[in-house]
Amino acid sequence: MDEVSSVCSVGEEEEEEEKDCDEEEEEYKTELTEKFTKLLDELVDCNEDEQKQKIDEMNEMVNEMNEKEFHSICTKKNLDKINKMIEEKKITLENTMMLMRHIAYCNALAEVWCSNFHSSELSKRFEKMIVEEDEKKEEKNERLLVDLCECHLITYECYIPDNIIVICILHLLKAASNKEENEETKEEVEMALLALTYIVRWNKVERELYLNEIKEIIQHHQEHHNLTHLAYQSTWQFLINRFEKDESLEDTIMNELHIIIEAIKELEELTRNVNWKKKNEREEKGTKTKEEIIIWRWFDIISDIISQHKLWNEEFVGLIGGLVGLYRAANDGHREICRECIYFLRFAARSESMKVDDLLEGGAIDTFFEELHQPTLEDENMCDCLDAAYAISGRLEGKTDGENREDENGEEIRKKVFEKMEEEGYEDTITSFYETIDFLNNEYYYELSLDISDYFVNI
Repeated sequence: MDEVSSVCSVGEEEEEEEKDCDEEEEEYKTELTEKFTKLLDELVDCNEDEQKQKIDEMNEMVNEMNEKEFHSICTKKNLDKINKMIEEKKITLENTMMLMRHIAYCNALAEVWCSNFHSSELSKRFEKMIVEEDEKKEEKNERLLVDLCECHLITYECYIPDNIIVICILHLLKAASNKEENEETKEEVEMALLALTYIVRWNKVERELYLNEIKEIIQHHQEHHNLTHLAYQSTWQFLINRFEKDESLEDTIMNELHIIIEAIKELEELTRNVNWKKKNEREEKGTKTKEEIIIWRWFDIISDIISQHKLWNEEFVGLIGGLVGLYRAANDGHREICRECIYFLRFAARSESMKVDDLLEGGAIDTFFEELHQPTLEDENMCDCLDAAYAISGRLEGKTDGENREDENGEEIRKKVFEKMEEEGYEDTITSFYETIDFLNNEYYYELSLDISDYFVNI
């Protein structure tokens, strides 16, 4: 505990800022947050069953909250209030976990940080209980220990000591390895795996602690499809987080477990499951569907992989079609997702490991032109599309530093691509703007002037 205190201690100025932030959050009151706070205060006067009923109501409210409302209930004052109720035995640990696990789960899905948890008395209690429960030789409460690990990992923003990380990994993987086929088990497995993704990259974790278990979880799902989409994504996220400190995992990730093939399958199924036409309704509420959240989480994994050039292999070819399909499904209602698809496709167009024929057959080149025909076009998207087109054009004409990878079919591919570019009217545009597009090749490509953006919007 001394280590945690020393790492997470703040000066007087920071404490004052935290206090001001806490007060600001309390000032943001809505009917929902006031009702939540009222129910929290009422818990002290209820028996165990009445508490469960009220906590069920509170959890339903958390489901409906936007980011500001969420922060306004997760104040240090409220967290310390819960801690005092535990201390005075006015709330059971089971009921505490019912409330805190749900807050942690919603926190993770919405990517909203419970910024006051690490400085609360409740967090100190949880960490102490994790160690004490783990050290028990007999009558260890495994369910309580897992609940504590989940809440602590997801909501704690500061450095977590290695001994706590080890305890959490061992018990969460044990919970995540439960293969029973029922909804309750699926939810528990999902939560355990989700919590593991909060073991950050800079935490070096010995592979003996997790690798066999994670491989078994992934391979069992590949055969039996027993995990939820979020649980499966979380399994991969945990493994990718470990890769940063252990590059020897590459063969396992790419060639044994085939992450890219699995990412393609997941993105295609998630794409089919999203009701894209209800985007406006979701925007009004400030929420995303669970499927959309998981798509964004897969984007994080794809981004991590493509930034590691050693991980690029032939399986990436199939990813082109998956991203194109997602782009077209999201085009009418979710431009943020479209933007991310374009970014990844641009990266593929510039990669010497990707053949132009693969881009053409996968639909990437059509997608770049479709994006350039949007009635309104942001600078960054336009830059990505033109940069990709320029890269493709240069590779086909032998203007790149790398060798021409189209070998015996090169002439036929060049003809197909140039005909398509000419048909769309962009080859002349690209040729006439070499100076501008050269600018795109440096790290400031996204700063293309608004005047040029306006020109392309009106071509």
